[in-house]
Amino acid sequence: MRPDLDTGPMEIIGRVNRCAALLQQAEDAPLRRAGLSRAEFDLLGALRRTGHELTPGELARETFSSGAAVTKRLKQLTERGLVERRVDSRDRRVAHLRLTDAGRDLVDGIMPEQLVYESAVLSALDDDRQGELADLLGELLSRLEGHMRALRV
Repeated sequence: MRPDLDTGPMEIIGRVNRCAALLQQAEDAPLRRAGLSRAEFDLLGALRRTGHELTPGELARETFSSGAAVTKRLKQLTERGLVERRVDSRDRRVAHLRLTDAGRDLVDGIMPEQLVYESAVLSALDDDRQGELADLLGELLSRLEGHMRALRV
C-alpha cells in the first residue's frame, strides 16, 4: 500500500460492506421460512408499523427503497394476497396500500422470531453499544441520502 495515503475510510467502508454481505449471505432464517425476502418483509413491516394506508412513494421513503423496487415488490406481495391496493377516489393515478388480514397475520407471526434472530446477530454488543452503533449508522445513512439527493439534482 501507499504509506502516504490514509486508508481509514476504506477500513470503515470495507467493514460495513462485509457486515452487509455476511448478513445477506446468512439470510434471515424466519423470513426465508415464510418465503419472504428482507426487502419484502421491510415493506410489510412498514405497513404494519404505521397502522394506516401508505402510497408507494411513502412506502419507498419509509423503507429507504427506490420507487421501482417498491413497485416490483408490491406486485409480488399483492399477488400473494398480503397487500391490497385501493385507488384514490380523487386521483386514480394514486394507489393506497394496506396489509390484508393474511399480511398482518404473517408479520405478527414472524416479528417475534425475527427479533430473536436479530438480537442474536447483535448479541456481541451490549445495549449501549447497540444504541451507539444505531446512532452512528443513522447519521451516516442520513448524510449519504442527502448526498445522493444532491447528486440527482
